[in-house]
Amino acid sequence: MTTAPKQLHLAAHFPGVNNTTVWTDPRSRSQIDFSSFEHLARTAERGLFDFFFLAEGLRLREHNGLIHELDVAGRPEPLTVLAALAAVTDRLGLAATVNATFNEPYELARRLATLDHLSAGRAGWNVVTSSDAFTAENFRRGGCLNRAGLSQALGSARTGGNPLTRAAEFVAAARGLWDSWTPDGTPRRFAHRGEYFRVEGEFTVPRPPQGHPVVIQAGDSPEGREFAASAADIIFTRHGTLEAGRTFYADVKARLAKYGREPDELKIMPGVGFVLGDSDAEAQEKASEIRRQQISPQSAMLALEQVWGQDLSSYDPDGPLPESDPVPDAAPVQGRVRTGDPLAVAARWRALSREKGLSIRQTVIEATGRRSFIGSPRTVAAELAGYVATEAADGFVLVPHLTPGGLDDFVDEVVPLLQERGVFRTAYTGSTLRSHLGLAEPVWKG
Repeated sequence: MTTAPKQLHLAAHFPGVNNTTVWTDPRSRSQIDFSSFEHLARTAERGLFDFFFLAEGLRLREHNGLIHELDVAGRPEPLTVLAALAAVTDRLGLAATVNATFNEPYELARRLATLDHLSAGRAGWNVVTSSDAFTAENFRRGGCLNRAGLSQALGSARTGGNPLTRAAEFVAAARGLWDSWTPDGTPRRFAHRGEYFRVEGEFTVPRPPQGHPVVIQAGDSPEGREFAASAADIIFTRHGTLEAGRTFYADVKARLAKYGREPDELKIMPGVGFVLGDSDAEAQEKASEIRRQQISPQSAMLALEQVWGQDLSSYDPDGPLPESDPVPDAAPVQGRVRTGDPLAVAARWRALSREKGLSIRQTVIEATGRRSFIGSPRTVAAELAGYVATEAADGFVLVPHLTPGGLDDFVDEVVPLLQERGVFRTAYTGSTLRSHLGLAEPVWKG
């Protein structure tokens, strides 16, 4: 008997974060007009995607004390946008990042439950945390803490230096609030007493249509993987090769059993780019040009200073990398996370530069950026299906390089080929985000 091919999941990320969008392209439109959000969401729904995703920005980034506008400078509150999109879409899931550090369980659980009701069961929440005192200055509660004081205050809300312990309790409290109404619509008093939160009273919103909105976790660290295995429905990730994807997939799926969960209860969905052309060669040429537009000379120097932790304005972006080593604890760019060991990153960049004879800008172009699928529509469809078939992913969060029309060609040219292969739906079979993902409604734990 022939086994049916494994189905893949697709989501659309509204672009604009971290130099993704090519703003100089004449087709690029506003990052804040509702028409931009509506266009991408309607396109994703036309393509039968599982969900539309919005990132969150809580403070404008600064570079050496000045507002940094080489990527998106303004971003509206995401759940408000998703509530508006619920009125112009019918089946598409609606997910957003909302920071658990700067919100309270009752208030956020209420907003998410409201979105789930307004959308008839299509809400999703990407849980993130922050220990960034720069961002925290927008959330001071009385007094005038300096950045050192804010860092200390944020650090005190973590066990063993891991903010995910607080996030896990936040999610547990939110789920308890959603379960405080019975499935037949009867409210009951609620009480949560934990290490970080004490919440007691009555929840104002009936149990969401999905039971619980879908919970998403973004993170590749061991702590992030464990949190996803214990509490998430989807994990976002970044990996560059098929083999790296398979290694990550096997590791995360193996963690589920200790929490009494089955492998299919957590979907692994890397964020990826894509570039299409009439031929593979044409697509490669287009991709090279897009990367040059995404990484301008100014962007390249910003990335360099983020790693090196010092002012490098005297360097030529078309010249060689600095010979000096990075400053480990410095942060000339505020509002952008400095990931990895700077010395190790610098060593990798130097090795790449020496091997290929690359300038600063060329090195940044090659060393940064997300995994992209590049080629003709048929090539891209085959590679996407191959990742899922060989257990490197359950699906993908597509990040176009144009706002808002960057998904149009993918839906028109790649989706039909995925359907032809039998790996992607030809119609929605359910009405909720959980149904799109093949996830069961959580058992009521009243």
